Amino acid sequence: MSEQNSFMVFSGTKTRYLAEKICESLGCPLGNLVVTKFSDGEFAVSFEESIRGRDVFLVQSTFPNSDNLMELLLMIDAAKRASAKHIIAVIPYFGWARQDRKDKPRVSIGAKLVADLLSVAGIDRLITMDLHADQIQGFFNVPVDHLYGSGVILPYLQSLNLDDLVIASPDVGGSKRANSYAKYLGCPLVLCNKTRARANVVASMQIIGDVKDKNVVIIDDMVDTAGTITKAADIMKKAGAKSVRACASHCVMSGPASERVAESSLEEIVFTDSIPYTQQCEKVKQLSVAEMFAETIRRVENHESISSQYLL
Repeated sequence: MSEQNSFMVFSGTKTRYLAEKICESLGCPLGNLVVTKFSDGEFAVSFEESIRGRDVFLVQSTFPNSDNLMELLLMIDAAKRASAKHIIAVIPYFGWARQDRKDKPRVSIGAKLVADLLSVAGIDRLITMDLHADQIQGFFNVPVDHLYGSGVILPYLQSLNLDDLVIASPDVGGSKRANSYAKYLGCPLVLCNKTRARANVVASMQIIGDVKDKNVVIIDDMVDTAGTITKAADIMKKAGAKSVRACASHCVMSGPASERVAESSLEEIVFTDSIPYTQQCEKVKQLSVAEMFAETIRRVENHESISSQYLL
């Protein structure tokens, strides 16, 4: 079997936009997969071409709603039953990742449950990007290729040529990520200390560091309701920041997020296209990670190292 047709790429329903760009970069066609929906909401998955003996890459982010995860599980099961040689799940956005530990009694660890579901379904490898917590990789007993959105975000930040640049983390938990950006760009780091009233609701926030007359870039892994990031931007602007931008890998942007961003002090907010953004907000910009995933797929298929893809 020739190298060109030794692997095939398929996509779930909601991540087709990204899979098409990945296939364009790889120079291969997107595989033919059909999802049949029933009137009660149930659905079935079928591969419309032979995948016997092939390495099958299944592209699907597991963002809400849960149908995306269930669709991926059915794709994996169908591939296993169709005698695929290896099944590689390509999950640009790994959902449920915020539930990575027991932070109070009697709660689920959703990230471990999803890892178990994928493993039992039959994946041989996982390719993902910017997990909420790096240690989630340890929930899997198969190889995990963990990519970073910094591969596309850092070149964009450098292209802005901002003077008096400061990198900021919206909370203490994200300080390691923000510190990596600050070291790479050779600029100071500022932290925000926040307390939450409840999930998705910030009670108070204080800035640790100097932002006066600085161009601030807030770094995070995802933006959900945008409450934290817009509050941080407004506080920094009041503290004398020249400008405030935000960069995050995953554009969850649920509920009132777009309105909050539009009304905030943010100049712009930059995401990757791991999740599609369908709402309207002039401040939102998306950078494609299709080439990064395509190159990773090519290297995995050719048994080459992927470490040279990491900028940080």
